[in-house]
Amino acid sequence: MYWTNKIKQLNWSIILRIIGFVLIVEAILLVFPLFINFLYHDFQTMAYVLPILICLGTGIPLSKIQSKKGFIFARDGLFAVGLSWIVMSILGALPFVLSKDIPNYINALFETISGFTTTGSSILTDIESLSHANLFWRSFTHWIGGMGVLVFVLAIIPGSNDRTMHIMRAEAPGPTIGKLVPRMKQSAMILYKIYVFLTIVLILLLWIGGMPLFDSFCHAFGTAGTGGFSIKNSGIGGYNSVYIDVVITVFMLLFGINFNMYYFLLMKQFKQVFKNEEFKTYIGIVITCILMIAINIHSLYPNFLEALRYAGFQVATIITTTGYATCDFNIWPMFSKIILWLLMILGACAGSTGGGLKVSRFLIIIKKLKLDIQRLIHPQKVDAISMDGKIVNDELVHQITSYFCCFMFFTFICILIVSFDNFDFETTVTSVFACVGNIGPGFGICGPMGNFSSFSYLSKIVLSIAMLVGRLEIYPIIIFIVPFLKPVKLKKRM
Repeated sequence: MYWTNKIKQLNWSIILRIIGFVLIVEAILLVFPLFINFLYHDFQTMAYVLPILICLGTGIPLSKIQSKKGFIFARDGLFAVGLSWIVMSILGALPFVLSKDIPNYINALFETISGFTTTGSSILTDIESLSHANLFWRSFTHWIGGMGVLVFVLAIIPGSNDRTMHIMRAEAPGPTIGKLVPRMKQSAMILYKIYVFLTIVLILLLWIGGMPLFDSFCHAFGTAGTGGFSIKNSGIGGYNSVYIDVVITVFMLLFGINFNMYYFLLMKQFKQVFKNEEFKTYIGIVITCILMIAINIHSLYPNFLEALRYAGFQVATIITTTGYATCDFNIWPMFSKIILWLLMILGACAGSTGGGLKVSRFLIIIKKLKLDIQRLIHPQKVDAISMDGKIVNDELVHQITSYFCCFMFFTFICILIVSFDNFDFETTVTSVFACVGNIGPGFGICGPMGNFSSFSYLSKIVLSIAMLVGRLEIYPIIIFIVPFLKPVKLKKRM
């Protein structure tokens, strides 16, 4: 009865209307791989026409639902985002199954969720056997999920306004999400314009560097969305090009930066960029880790510059949670592997397309620890945590602490379930961190030269949920469980 009442309290008319628009957008996006199907004569037309018809047939009626209650609360926004991503993934997996490139639906769903969440973990053992249409759709899901499909919907949905802030906050990665301009719709448009521009520049640079145009599109989608699906069995390393490695390294790092920084650059507010603590910490961590790993692995390569090249690419791909690989870092010394594992947990900047805990959360947690230690030494000390010269309110600090606890608790539960597959410790632990952090490759069996095909169906389902939880930062997915829990009665202080 409690669960039923909680579900009834949700603003279902607005939630279903949002899902309707999401499905219409997904149908439009499916047209692109359908065009590729005709261009390369893949003969998989119905594998895309049928999902398009299902999306339109369901989405159009739902989008016409009108609500008497125009306001959307935080719980409605969280529920709408979580449900939208689940529905989008369920239907997005159909082309792989219908074309029989991935005949097993659980495997296809794992691959699709990995794409939309920009994780890059794969069950495929022979990627190049896929049709051009499916290769394109597989990489395109990264680009769609990178910025967030609901951010795009906010930009085009009729009547969207600042009351839909809860939706954007639920989907945008990071502890905070600020408006670039007073109107949320304008903010969403600005973000997508920057995203599209950087993607086009990357496509052109890869093409100029000798990468075929189709390959350039697919790898640009994976880089922009920080996803990591390659269309080659050997990954980016298969091109054996220093130029391509450098270009992708630079752009992975660029897409790992908070997109607000690019807006500040466009507005010539350079001080806002260079005084940003998260940005400076992010760059500092990248440079330090590249140098440490390069020094540690230099004996494995002909010279230090070569070691620097591979260290730079792998640090960029892991901290931005992209997941591309140019070498097998499984064979690197333990010191370098530990650094990469720590970067897996850390992730990129808030407001970027990257995953992980985010650098800003890490900074605030460190400042919180420092402040608590100072208060132990000086109990009368009155001080506050600040970021970029602004006071961080206690509520945000509590939210970040709660998020970290939820993140670790959920990760440990997933590790316990995946351990039933009886893989080695390295594979078991890093496979979960790779999925919940949306990184892609882990170590061991699921390393950069391996995949997730040998995991059981139970583990694949658990890891699929982990990818969704990681991309949506726990709460939009956890909200489905909360209604089952009885409320905690808090006693008032006397």
